[in-house]
Amino acid sequence: MNDFLIEAFILLFGIAVGSFLNCIIYRLSINETPKGRSYCPKCKHKLSYKDLIPLFSYIFLFGKCRYCKKKISIEYPLVELLTGVFFLSTFLLVGLSIELFFLLIALFFLILIFVYDLKHYIIPDFANFSLIGISFFYLFLLSFLEKNYNILLYGFLSALFSFIFFFLLFYFTKGKGMGFGDVKFVIFMGLFLGFPNIIVGLFISFLLGAIIGLVLILIKRKKIKSQVPFAPFLIVGTLIAYFYGEKIVDFYLNYALL
Repeated sequence: MNDFLIEAFILLFGIAVGSFLNCIIYRLSINETPKGRSYCPKCKHKLSYKDLIPLFSYIFLFGKCRYCKKKISIEYPLVELLTGVFFLSTFLLVGLSIELFFLLIALFFLILIFVYDLKHYIIPDFANFSLIGISFFYLFLLSFLEKNYNILLYGFLSALFSFIFFFLLFYFTKGKGMGFGDVKFVIFMGLFLGFPNIIVGLFISFLLGAIIGLVLILIKRKKIKSQVPFAPFLIVGTLIAYFYGEKIVDFYLNYALL
């Protein structure tokens, strides 16, 4: 019963965090701080507490603003629900630990970057630098607690390798291959994943990007020269590599090379 209550709390907490993320993402797009009362983006009417219950308000209002009756974007409940699911899934994978605390903070910024880049084709600098900072701090703490400073060294070298590789791609494609926000993001990836997981993360990211890009071209949603946000693929690759990177590497070494 206690486990159920903890899981329910983590899920509801994640949904509430998702609601806050929606506010940040919207206000970032209009250069407004997240301070102050929430309001309807369409009619600007300030919302009451009944309109701000994460996920449930959308359901009870049938996806429409209480005041102007215009449709509320499905993005809002989706971000809330997915944040809750990701928080709960992370808890189930790692349990109550320092690692969970770090991962939930990282997920906050990763979801923000995922949605913002998908909508606006840019990664906010504060999100990138926050991820780099907390990753470096966590690596340093982990190295200290385990008395193994190779953890910090491998993270630093992975970050350096990733940065150089992406910077060269950015430089030689004159920014057309990817944005500089992606170059900064992979510094976090290197610190977060270390070696060899960074290789797995980058490989999955490029593979997913190529597959989705090809599909979009085939269904005529994008052209060959169209811009496609790359951060969502980097984030998916990062999470897969973090949780399953070692298994993927072991499988490759044991079976793929036979």
